[in-house]
Amino acid sequence: MSNEPTSAAEAHARVTELVRAARICMLTTIALDGRQVSRPMGLQEAEFDGDLWFFASADSAKVRQIRVNPEVNVAFSDQKHNAWVSVSGTATEAFDRARAERLWNPLLRAWFPDGLDTPGLTLIKVHASSAEYWDSPSSTVVNLFGFARAAVTGRPPEVGENHEVTY
Repeated sequence: MSNEPTSAAEAHARVTELVRAARICMLTTIALDGRQVSRPMGLQEAEFDGDLWFFASADSAKVRQIRVNPEVNVAFSDQKHNAWVSVSGTATEAFDRARAERLWNPLLRAWFPDGLDTPGLTLIKVHASSAEYWDSPSSTVVNLFGFARAAVTGRPPEVGENHEVTY
């Protein structure tokens, strides 16, 4: 994978594009016993000054874990576009009615049947400290061909771009 320099602004913009395109992610927290625990979440907003927003129940395990250890990872996979993003950061429970109204999506009623008036409804804000992305402009078939060629030639495949970003 390429580690060729890109401007910080370009790298930040690319992370934002990839995160917004993927929308569904795995949020990883640290359990009270030290285990890493991941669960799927739907992204509500990526402001990308480095903040990601999610709806949650205040009494959920993820919120309890964040209260004890706010260090989290949010991993996105967009297989349609052959792109992946890993965001490390600090999470806080940050309910704000005005923000919740702005972020609300009717599909969320499946988890929060009373909408914004669901008891215990809260927001999780993840402020990114760093991100890393892998971006392959090729199709899956082209990537598989590259892996097969690498197996025959002994040279690593060309699979796209990889950049680290700090916030």
